[in-house]
Amino acid sequence: MNPAPCGRDQKRWRAGVLGATGIVGQRLVHLLSHHPWFELTEVAASERSAGRPYAEAVRWHVDAPLPPEAGDLVVKHLEPSLDCDFVFSALDSGVAGHVETEFARADYPVVSNCKNHRMEPDVPLLVPEVNAAHLDALVEQKRRRGWDAGFIVTNPNCSTAGLVLALKPLADAFGLEQVFVVTLQAVSGAGYSGVASLDILGNVVPFISGEEEKMETEPRKLLGAWDGAKFVDAGVRVSAQCTRVPVQDGHLECVSVKLRKKASPADVREALRSFEVSAELASLPTALRHPVVVLDEHDRPQPRRDLNAGNGMAAVVGRVRECHLLDVKFTLLSHNLVRGAAGAALLNAELLAARGWLNADRRPAQREAPLPTEVVSKN
Repeated sequence: MNPAPCGRDQKRWRAGVLGATGIVGQRLVHLLSHHPWFELTEVAASERSAGRPYAEAVRWHVDAPLPPEAGDLVVKHLEPSLDCDFVFSALDSGVAGHVETEFARADYPVVSNCKNHRMEPDVPLLVPEVNAAHLDALVEQKRRRGWDAGFIVTNPNCSTAGLVLALKPLADAFGLEQVFVVTLQAVSGAGYSGVASLDILGNVVPFISGEEEKMETEPRKLLGAWDGAKFVDAGVRVSAQCTRVPVQDGHLECVSVKLRKKASPADVREALRSFEVSAELASLPTALRHPVVVLDEHDRPQPRRDLNAGNGMAAVVGRVRECHLLDVKFTLLSHNLVRGAAGAALLNAELLAARGWLNADRRPAQREAPLPTEVVSKN
């Protein structure tokens, strides 16, 4: 695919959000409100919300005002008749699989935050800083399914997203054999009504349905390769234990790794700190040139202090030290609603746009919105 033009005469792509009233959908609406490349033109949700203005249908939970232009949009049904170039999906998994397939079949590119299609053999599970080359699978996906302009790209589970950002530079520098991870996951990861207050206040719940399975399989696909016909998993074994803790936002992870090539904690810190994305990725509005932040303080990272590093798109690593069972261990923090959900999907869409995968023929000729040369400050 040829890169999409990024000159000042380019019109913005029109985006729709499926599941716009949910926690992740709201984050997407917020992030799209001042995006230099994308314009929110459609919001869609369940039957109980459809037909109402978004401002009336949504119970807004983002720590910023509801964008007035979004509030005026009428919530549509989850049907592939939306006036937009592509859609973000923040749907509940109970309906996401069927709805996303219908939109892709109807020629909408689908950028999904949902679990339903992540592990399918022709669907990219994408973290651009880790495996941008996996977008090559879209040619085969469209061929196999008989789709024309439509396709599905997914981002990983919220805990996996931060983990693989830290594993990628270690895999490149030293190789990976084993990963053991214990998560302390924020309640927002379960959605607005996901955990009852009497279950979580003053408590830790040592079980999250399906979470450990995702963390043990998704990193292998992400760190693997597309061979032209199928995804080949990376040869790393992952063991995960997942817990829910009474923190609003931010997933903390305690990670131990066994490396193929021996390395000291200082070597690991340097590999993480020096990890830098390509010029192509660094030019994307939501991307960070250095997406892994390494802290030297003995008691960091902490959700309260480090959650919004890199506008919420960084993986923050601290306490890098020797592991007496494996090789090296560290503590990792990522923003589960940004790096692990809405921001991840937004970055995936930016890469798709830059590589020419979004539908140019759906762009409205009457809307002019130049792409600024400088967009978002990079960290």
